[in-house]
Amino acid sequence: MTDTTNPLLSDWTGPFALAPFSAISDDDFPAALETALIEARANIAAITENEDSPTFENTIEALEQADETLSKVLGVFYNLAGADANERREELQREFSPKLAAYSSEISMNEALFARIETLWQERDMLPLDDEQARVLMLTRRGFVRSGALLEGDDRKRYAEIMQRLATLGTEFTQNLLADERSWFMELAEDDLKGLPDFLKDAARSAGEDKGAGGPVVTLSRSLITPFLMFQPKRELRKRAYEAFVSRGANGGKTDNRAIAAETLKLREERARLLGYPSFAAFKLETEMAGTPEAVRALLMNVWTPARAAAEADAKVLEEMLHADGQTGPLEPWDWHYYSEKRRQAEHSLDEGEIKPYLQLDRMIEAAFTVANRLFGLNFAPLDIETYHPDVKAFEVTRNGEHIAVFLGDYFARGSKRSGAWCSAMRSQKKLGGETRPVVVNVCNFVKPEAGKPALLSWDDTRTLFHEFGHALHQMLSDVTYETVSGTSVARDFVELPSQLYEHWMEVPDVLAEFATHAGTGEAMPEDLLARLIGAATYDAGFNTVEYVASALVDLAFHEGPAPADPMQKQAEVLEEIGMPRAIRMRHATPHFAHVFSGDGYSSGYYSYMWSEVMDADAFEAFRETGDAFDTDTARKLEDHILSRGGSVDAAELYLRFRGKMPDVDALLKGRGLIAAE
Repeated sequence: MTDTTNPLLSDWTGPFALAPFSAISDDDFPAALETALIEARANIAAITENEDSPTFENTIEALEQADETLSKVLGVFYNLAGADANERREELQREFSPKLAAYSSEISMNEALFARIETLWQERDMLPLDDEQARVLMLTRRGFVRSGALLEGDDRKRYAEIMQRLATLGTEFTQNLLADERSWFMELAEDDLKGLPDFLKDAARSAGEDKGAGGPVVTLSRSLITPFLMFQPKRELRKRAYEAFVSRGANGGKTDNRAIAAETLKLREERARLLGYPSFAAFKLETEMAGTPEAVRALLMNVWTPARAAAEADAKVLEEMLHADGQTGPLEPWDWHYYSEKRRQAEHSLDEGEIKPYLQLDRMIEAAFTVANRLFGLNFAPLDIETYHPDVKAFEVTRNGEHIAVFLGDYFARGSKRSGAWCSAMRSQKKLGGETRPVVVNVCNFVKPEAGKPALLSWDDTRTLFHEFGHALHQMLSDVTYETVSGTSVARDFVELPSQLYEHWMEVPDVLAEFATHAGTGEAMPEDLLARLIGAATYDAGFNTVEYVASALVDLAFHEGPAPADPMQKQAEVLEEIGMPRAIRMRHATPHFAHVFSGDGYSSGYYSYMWSEVMDADAFEAFRETGDAFDTDTARKLEDHILSRGGSVDAAELYLRFRGKMPDVDALLKGRGLIAAE
């Protein structure tokens, strides 16, 4: 019997069946989780105790629907835990992680349940399955096998223990990182603001208000610390801010993540070997487009060599600028952004302070929506509804008057939000059990302006906004029957294709001409500034590529052999081996490499952004070949063959259906300006 007094378990009868956030207290979650787990276990028992012969309907479809209440509860909880954390929610995360890992292992190692799935698998050629059902059956069976269903005796027990411990470690890693990020800030005197553009002064003062510091501060929010490093002329202040940023998770004490990383890698190796794989990377990459660690390494090294050469050439120029300023010694990592920005201003006549007034958050949101309308016919109407935080903007998404999705945009940094940017679905699209339309959330960490002032974005912030909205479209345009293959439930090295592809439209000249309007005057971005901005699109590509590829190579090295006893030493060895330029650091050093250590998502898979970029450069070329970035037929093919299909078809097959051929790495290198375009 469901407890209808608990708002998490009651029927949500408000607009679009959204969660009644104001009625939910943190104390409602434990009871809701226990009830949802009891219900899910009962549903699983009903499947295994069914005396009828296994069918797709009474086994696979029943399994698909077994934990609907659990998904409902966790969809709310994990959104709040990531975007609006507090001590109670962090405590609940630590409590829930091992319980959920135990439940997952209990299901995947349920012999009676797997026997029914295996029966269907062996009889698959005789079953009346459509293509999506055949795919779901394959994925379900594969998921069980990769989760230990074929293990026996002590190996089964040990596997379950490993998964529970990994869940706990991932939660601890995330919470330690958040604690370091929200506890540090550097107070600035008025003299420290000299030479900074007005938008950065305003951002520092706004951050100071948020921290209750009584004056301007720099925090570890990337949207604040990056422009600070670009414009702060005082080298010592740049160094203090930079070292604090790269030291997250490695400050000693209870929030230090280094031991967690070491234990995580050791357990992942043991997990892979229990399942019969030579390494965790071999296990993880088996189901990805890349397929093998060797293929990943080949891609990364093909990109590394020209990127490193470009970065080293740039470093020489920046070091000369450093010395011309009267500074001694070599170029340091905290100098790169500052002198690179000076060089960009000199070579491209671009000043971030000149650009940002034209990149208003509200106008860039409008631009992302308009592009989606021109490509896919989507319309976005603001909703006056309750959300989980006052900063969250809500929109109804429709097409030809038909409801498609609810979209929530949570754009501003705050102490309760983990760093970075991401897209999640509180509710995913599916048709099984009735048409379910998604509730999709984009979370970013842009600097919140002072009251009464517009929020201004950097060029990188704008790219992030379009990127995450590309993920959102993948969720919103999903059109499948089964949640297992809905939306972004695709191979990890395919999931970034829609997001990275969408970034291209932010650079389409007529989009910027319409929406890049000045916050003060309302005037459109001048044509010469627009041309300079587009012309500098690949500026500093060596730096950007090197810091990313270095992180991907370290991730791969962590997982393709024996787990290192000291991950920091292994990290240093990898960087030495590849010849990491001294003035550039990894984008994500091990103690704050949340992609890899907060969970299994991107472990052995951080390369996937680059794998997807090989495709996104080629995919946008499909539009260019028509002479129209909004070509209707190409957009329809993109939706029909990629955005709407989720994981219902193999990723490579989907791309071939859209493009007719697979791309090569040259498209990426040309797109980044690392080799000459033909």
